[in-house]
Amino acid sequence: MRRTILLIAGLVIVCALLVWGLERASTADPSRSRSLWTTVRVCSDPNNLPFSSARHDGFENRLADLIAREAGTRVEYTWWAQRRGFLRNTLNAGLCDVVIGYPTGSDAVRTTIPYYRSTYVFVTRRSRRLRVQSFDDPRLRGLKVGVQLVGDDGANTPPAHALSRRGVISNVIGYSVYGDYRSNSPPSAIVAAVAHGDVDIATVWGPLAGYFAALQPEPLDLVPVQPPADDHLPETFDISMAVRAGDTARLDWLDRFLTNRKAEISRILAAYHVPRVDEDHR
Repeated sequence: MRRTILLIAGLVIVCALLVWGLERASTADPSRSRSLWTTVRVCSDPNNLPFSSARHDGFENRLADLIAREAGTRVEYTWWAQRRGFLRNTLNAGLCDVVIGYPTGSDAVRTTIPYYRSTYVFVTRRSRRLRVQSFDDPRLRGLKVGVQLVGDDGANTPPAHALSRRGVISNVIGYSVYGDYRSNSPPSAIVAAVAHGDVDIATVWGPLAGYFAALQPEPLDLVPVQPPADDHLPETFDISMAVRAGDTARLDWLDRFLTNRKAEISRILAAYHVPRVDEDHR
């Protein structure tokens, strides 16, 4: 299992399911919620801000709390680093019942209707006034470019493939999406590298970029990568919640929850500076 917001997933939005959820947007029956959610058992990464942490200060932690309040129960976590083996050792092992953030339409799990859509962004120091928008910008050949890397098995992030396809290689500096797990939120290193001037520009998954850019002492600019897909490889992804295959009752409950609590969920995402490109959020 590769990092949640960094893998390439097919974008499957089931329109009929969304309409069904809108038509049945009444508050869930408390008695049914209690039978379905004795506790809200969440599969999560303990060191992965802004998404989740063992201190419960990520936006996925806040969403889990919101689910628990709706269900009239409490949250219980199964902690596991969100990398290869994550699903196998958590959700599919039956130790927990829901992953709060997962690419919509993945074949490995059942996913809800999406609750946000985000994109990779270019991160630069505001004082540089670069405002790069496209991988075709010729300035990228003369800048130090930071890029998130997954590993050496060819399954890298979309920006890494886009730069490589254009021959922008020798001036690229890679930052692992996993990083040194002994440090706090290791994937944040790429954003700090821009603020410190170690690289001139970086391509970063939007939620990570937005959260950590706001924490830097140096003002940073975030510009969404354009176009949203490069050579049929998407730079923009829908994000859902995920349950085990066959867990239809929980999936239906979560779809209703996401519809009912849409405004509150949007406020949580905004508080964490998540860049959004949802059509109904513009």
